[in-house]
Amino acid sequence: MPVSSKNPSCNRVLELAARTLRIEAAAVSALIPRLDAAFARAVELIMTETGAGTGRVIVSGMGKSGHVARKLAATLASTGTPAYFVHPGEAGHGDLGMVQGHDIFLALSNSGETEELLRILPAVRRQGAKLIAMTGNPASMLACAADVHLDASVAEEACPLNLAPTASTTAALALGDALAVALLDARGFGPEDFARSHPSGNLGRRLLTYVRDVMHPAASVPAVRPDAPLTEVILAISKGGLGMTAITDASGLILGIFTDGDLRRAFEQGVELRQALIGALMHPNPYRIAPEKLAVEAVEIMERRRVNQILVADADGRLLGALNMHDLFAAKVI
Repeated sequence: MPVSSKNPSCNRVLELAARTLRIEAAAVSALIPRLDAAFARAVELIMTETGAGTGRVIVSGMGKSGHVARKLAATLASTGTPAYFVHPGEAGHGDLGMVQGHDIFLALSNSGETEELLRILPAVRRQGAKLIAMTGNPASMLACAADVHLDASVAEEACPLNLAPTASTTAALALGDALAVALLDARGFGPEDFARSHPSGNLGRRLLTYVRDVMHPAASVPAVRPDAPLTEVILAISKGGLGMTAITDASGLILGIFTDGDLRRAFEQGVELRQALIGALMHPNPYRIAPEKLAVEAVEIMERRRVNQILVADADGRLLGALNMHDLFAAKVI
């Protein structure tokens, strides 16, 4: 049975939910006036150490801060900043070997007194890595030991007991995102860079799939001469399986195109099949695209021109291949 909004327990649930969102929204908003030279220094330090392609950002944290650290490492890596997560408990058992002299060690701890992090700091320093601390306590041991401290403190947790990490983890997550976005912009990281980091995503497919990757090569594209009879063209369309045939000269220069839709219209107009030559029925100078163009550009042309096929040609107009909508759907470009 659905819970009625008049039920006191339902009201309590909604009140707590609203309170949680208000506290967490306030915690994030409170970060804004604290953005200062330290934040800019953190971006500069990371850019300096990772810009030459040698340094990485090693992100670490325990418990809930560790979950935020994992997410931050993933966000950094996917937006152009090489980053890894290292568990501070495992670091003392061999994983510190991942930390190198040009790395930035980014430590997350709300208290700034997390024992597992403090224990490995001397080793991190011996490796020559710089330390950025993100804590909720600027006077903590971790904050004081850092080259740069980012203040992620909150007035209260959203937990009614003021104990469970809630607002503090939200604030750390948001501050980490702000850092990642600032670095993204500093690197000039654009959509194509993002696509290379996300080749399996929709954006990756759209920005990394070229016409040459999905086209049918010329050898498998049906093509006839302009003096071919319509009966020969019908056989070519059926055999080719692309719903069209190209009309070319002896050198492969594209003269026209004839589709199965054109064939139906020819029937409707009463064209004599045995006497008609394709040169009189074809669409001359059809739309074409170069193989080095993005597949999404082919989609745009086909949708704008309301055609289901497009020929692929070189700069001189010679046939190199063909595309149809089915190919683009199969490649998940559409």
